[in-house]
Amino acid sequence: MLFNKALRGGVQSVLRLQSTSAAAVAATGSQNAPSTGFCFEMTDQQKEFQELARKFSREEIVPVAAAYDRSGEYPFPIIKRAWELGLMNSHIPEDCGGMGLGIFDSCLITEELAYGCTGVQTAIEANSLGQMPVIIAGNDSQKKKYLGRMTEEPLMCAYGVTEPGAGSDVAGLKTRAEKKGDEYIVNGQKMWITNGGKANWYFLLARTDADPKCPTSKAFTGFIVDADSPGILVGRKELNMGQRCSDTRGITFEDVRIPKENVLIGEGAGFKIAMGAFDKTRPPVAAGATGLAQRALDEATGYALERKTFGKVIAEHQAVSFLLAEMAMKVELARMGWQRSAWEVDNGRRNTYYASIAKAFAGDIANQVASDAVQVFGGNGFNSEYPVEKLMRDAKIYQIYEGTAQIQRLIISREHFGRFKK
Repeated sequence: MLFNKALRGGVQSVLRLQSTSAAAVAATGSQNAPSTGFCFEMTDQQKEFQELARKFSREEIVPVAAAYDRSGEYPFPIIKRAWELGLMNSHIPEDCGGMGLGIFDSCLITEELAYGCTGVQTAIEANSLGQMPVIIAGNDSQKKKYLGRMTEEPLMCAYGVTEPGAGSDVAGLKTRAEKKGDEYIVNGQKMWITNGGKANWYFLLARTDADPKCPTSKAFTGFIVDADSPGILVGRKELNMGQRCSDTRGITFEDVRIPKENVLIGEGAGFKIAMGAFDKTRPPVAAGATGLAQRALDEATGYALERKTFGKVIAEHQAVSFLLAEMAMKVELARMGWQRSAWEVDNGRRNTYYASIAKAFAGDIANQVASDAVQVFGGNGFNSEYPVEKLMRDAKIYQIYEGTAQIQRLIISREHFGRFKK
């Protein structure tokens, strides 16, 4: 059942109020500045926004999440309803038809969607990742053409960087783009591309300098590639451990022609664009991991208050109550991590340090809390009739995609040493 235009208009009004609020925050440096300084309170508009996403997640996603996990079917009906409600493409600027929300407000959506199903959330968040290079580096024409169309109908896009032999090691990318006249000819293969088989267009990172001694920061170029371009071959949908309704595929490029006007900024700027996008997309990934952890905590708590052993509910056993307390501590701290990293970037600050901390910590916490939830459920937790085994499978990817847990620690250590030496 589709949501009507009036409802969507009402949501857009809330989002515009949110955008105004975010602008005010960016201008003052704090939601209540200068009188109260640092504040944990959300604005009334943010509370409404969060409640909308929460209601949608509980009512529309939770009831069908297990079925999508079993079938592996792409959840386009849910994605379409999320688009109709304005819960997608929140980063797109207003002059391209979007809401132009800050990262903090977008993270509020992401955490709630992830609570329902992280497979659905990943499919939606991958749109933001694909869009972000265009948002931060595209010219007006590129933005209006490729971002504008996504506000007119529920389209998907994808971020094409990872390859079969190169993920974290971006310098090892083999996909080549050679300039010939007013075009670039691309050959190569990408792998593990979320929304790969559903995308209308891709952000593509390809090597344009063949010299192996060329610095990584100058060797690659970012392109926008229409998914229906001749020579693009979409691989089979991968059957993954978790988040199974998300569409993950390999994409092969065989003599694909890209017009020069689809280059972002210019030759050699691709690596900085691709990495710069992560400062804005890692906070939402951390928020998604937090949403999963919150769901695991809620499921375990509910079960512990009903399941009885030795004459009392298991929540009254100290071993279980302490485990739940530890889980609650971890969830709250993970949430504070994404909030800080989102707050930093919304205030115009370089947030690489905080974004990596948030992503690494929340990814670890999602795995720990999901595992502990299975433990609380006991034998039932190991059974697919209960939700926590899915949460445990879904959680693992948060330690891998958008920079592994180890890569985050590498970034954090470099940032830390840089601060220490100042």
